Amino acid sequence: MANPTATFETSLGNFDVELYTDKMPLTAGNFLKLAKSGFYDGLHFHRVIKGFMIQFGCPHSRDPNSTRAGTGDSPEGRIKDEHPADAKLSNEPGTIAMANTGQPNSGSCQFFINTVHNAYLDWFTPGQSKHPVFGKITSGLEVVRQIEGTATDGRDRPKTPVQVKKVTVHEG
Repeated sequence: MANPTATFETSLGNFDVELYTDKMPLTAGNFLKLAKSGFYDGLHFHRVIKGFMIQFGCPHSRDPNSTRAGTGDSPEGRIKDEHPADAKLSNEPGTIAMANTGQPNSGSCQFFINTVHNAYLDWFTPGQSKHPVFGKITSGLEVVRQIEGTATDGRDRPKTPVQVKKVTVHEG
């Protein structure tokens, strides 16, 4: 059976993501559960760093001007870290990875899209903050590039908010 996909309908256009439930069932499953519940609908990208990544999924980002955007967790709580030996997926351009605080088992609802190869964030490389990849953009990468090119303020927040209107899951 094929992996599920998700369509992100944003204020700048749509993009599609394949979710690696075959390699990262806990992390991708967490995303799927939240997406199916409508959790992500109406949230805004709250962190955009050109030449690095764009971040999404904080419940406080429903208000794009909230000073708490980037600090919220899922109503489901945090998930356990997932590091399967057969899923050494690198943080390459176009991949999506679970955001966390840098502490063990601190992933929740936030994730980021890598816009460059961020190998130092791979969970299987030395260092502190590790972020497991659980999906990849399959179409609409130009929309992601447009989001990455959005002008930001001093806290890396888009000056013109970019909203995800709806995330629709398509089962494989």
